[in-house]
Amino acid sequence: MSVATADPSPASCEKGSSAPTTACESTPPDADLSQLVSFRLANEEYAVDIMRVQEIVLMGRITRMPNVPEYLRGLINLRGHVIPIVDLRIRFGLRQTEPSEDSRVIILNVNQKTLGIIVDSVNEVLRIQADQVDSSSLGVTGTGREYVNGLVKFEKKLLLLLNVDHLLDEDSVPTGSGLPPNA
Repeated sequence: MSVATADPSPASCEKGSSAPTTACESTPPDADLSQLVSFRLANEEYAVDIMRVQEIVLMGRITRMPNVPEYLRGLINLRGHVIPIVDLRIRFGLRQTEPSEDSRVIILNVNQKTLGIIVDSVNEVLRIQADQVDSSSLGVTGTGREYVNGLVKFEKKLLLLLNVDHLLDEDSVPTGSGLPPNA
């Protein structure tokens, strides 16, 4: 996984660096910077706030649970912690595929719970400015937009910034589903 930045880093703005002076002067303080983990799902690129990511692990054995929604693939044992796993392809109504060698599970902290999401691949960690996130374009109607916080304009591409609180909130896990309250 690589780290990509949208603006020059403070180190590149030091005396004697080749960074243009105007770029260094216009770099806002770090308070306006966010870091996102970008990943692929069905030929689209998504991102999630890195502060929500606990870790990224290889696909392993998932223990299936009876009588739960299809998108709740089951549970994994991660160093003694039982973690429910959500398949984003199923949750988003996309065509289901077999995991590949690039497939990963992103372990997230959501509403004081630990959950994993299956993604096709993890791309990189991005550093973005607050003004690179556009939530005004979300005025379009349609299913699934409740899972998106905004569009991230990065270089020449758009990434969908996931709203993990809504995607994996308490209402999405039925009562009595057999899933642990927190692992």
